[in-house]
Amino acid sequence: MPVPEQLSLIIQSSDRERVYYALVMAAAALAIGKPVTLFFTMDGTHALTRSWIDDSEEVERHAAGIADMEELLSSCAELKGRFMVCETGLRAAGLQLGDLRDDIPVEQGSAVSFLSDASRHGAMLYI
Repeated sequence: MPVPEQLSLIIQSSDRERVYYALVMAAAALAIGKPVTLFFTMDGTHALTRSWIDDSEEVERHAAGIADMEELLSSCAELKGRFMVCETGLRAAGLQLGDLRDDIPVEQGSAVSFLSDASRHGAMLYI
């Protein structure tokens, strides 16, 4: 099976393991030169707030020698991953754009803008 030309991830869940692995997949795709769009919606929008990171999990991952959530977020941003947050998801989660992290370039979008960004020869994953 050929490698997709682009990876588009819909992150709807705030489950830390799901978000963590979405970031792993995004960082891996970016590392091999594939464009990635991470579309955060509904409960998943909380993952873009500083208060969402669980410090105890971060310490455990770091002690195990694996990337923690902060490292993955930073890597995705540094490798030019596109972070998009759903306008509807923000409202449903009771958040505003100003509540999100300021160290990650997050653009506000919609389902239409996310789908318009997706590639015909890409892969779309729902997390």
